[in-house]
Amino acid sequence: MTPAPSRIATLDLIRGVAVMGILAANIAAFGFPEFAYMTPASMGRPSTPDLIAWVTTFIVIDGKMRGLFSFLFGASMVLVLDRAEGNGNDPVTVHFTRMAWLFVFGIAHLYLLWWGDILAHYALVGAIAFMFARLPVRWLIAVGLACIAFQMVELTTLVAYTFDLHASAHRPGATARVIANWQSLAEQFGQPSAASVTRELAIGRGGWRDLLAWRWAHAVGPITSLMVNGPETLGFMLFGMAGLRSGFLTGLWSRRRYTGTAVAGIGIGWLGYAAIAAFDIAHGFDARYVGLSWLALATPLRPPTIMGYAAAIILLARPGGWLTTRISTAGRMAFSNYLGTTLICTTLFYGYGLGLYGNLSRAQLYLVVVPIWLLMLVWSKPWLDRFRYGPLEWLWRSLAQFAWQPMRGSAFATSR
Repeated sequence: MTPAPSRIATLDLIRGVAVMGILAANIAAFGFPEFAYMTPASMGRPSTPDLIAWVTTFIVIDGKMRGLFSFLFGASMVLVLDRAEGNGNDPVTVHFTRMAWLFVFGIAHLYLLWWGDILAHYALVGAIAFMFARLPVRWLIAVGLACIAFQMVELTTLVAYTFDLHASAHRPGATARVIANWQSLAEQFGQPSAASVTRELAIGRGGWRDLLAWRWAHAVGPITSLMVNGPETLGFMLFGMAGLRSGFLTGLWSRRRYTGTAVAGIGIGWLGYAAIAAFDIAHGFDARYVGLSWLALATPLRPPTIMGYAAAIILLARPGGWLTTRISTAGRMAFSNYLGTTLICTTLFYGYGLGLYGNLSRAQLYLVVVPIWLLMLVWSKPWLDRFRYGPLEWLWRSLAQFAWQPMRGSAFATSR
């Protein structure tokens, strides 16, 4: 019997950075209507601090943290499969039971709490990724690149449709249906009508039942998300599998190789994203160009940037250091911290809580992010000093194994 693999510290550290970064990416989606996520100009001319906040988030955070999380999801999938085999269990049963329960968690999160859930999407893509988990590294990379290429073709087609629909809607004699279709699409890319802004703000400031009804009718379901974003997510998961098997994500590469990856990946990504941000600003955040930027232009920049981030995190890690330890424990409890941020932020912003929805500027939203980051860093380690798993990690594990798992005892006294 092959021994079960021990916990890999670099994965927890990268996951911790990702779960903290995802909050910075999602905070605009918590505090504003959905259409404000892509542009700071969706509800009027942005102030200079708001524009700076958007540019910084767009260049440094957006898409990269989700990508890191997807990388780690793929790597963790391989570890779970290896562990199942090492323990004499059927990896197929173990994996698909985990994905089934993750899907249940995701659906509950999506409809009961917040429209921006990623868990159900990961469950579906994770089920597909299982087919590739035993491929050698070179094939994982090749199939991953093919997924990214497919995503680019798919999104470029959507962008072309956006420009065509805009032209049709602005021709003399355009029908009411064509105009309405354009307005609906433009709203998704951050160019809503005044009536839409008023309506969406009222919904966010309403009660829990109002928000539940809105999500049931309007939230993007996991099947739609799978069709639109699935290829890229699958590609990232396969890259994560390759990163684990090649030693990249486990810290086995040379320092020189990590440095080169970090400098090249981050350099390409940040310069490219900065050019895209300037492009959007120059076009006045026109919905067509926002769609072009976010969907087509940014997609090929994400993989090298994410690789650069992972390499930089590994390089900068200080094993045993206070910050490294705290971020790692936050990553070890990423599931609990991810859903915990939803509970905190929806309580802060929605009408059934403090009702801050739409009342803070984009720049002010980041004043909310910092204390939640500190909370993640403060509570995760003391919890794991006393318990083997985070609360939701324990529940997921127990449900997936059809038995309540032992909870008491330090997580650091157990290897898996």
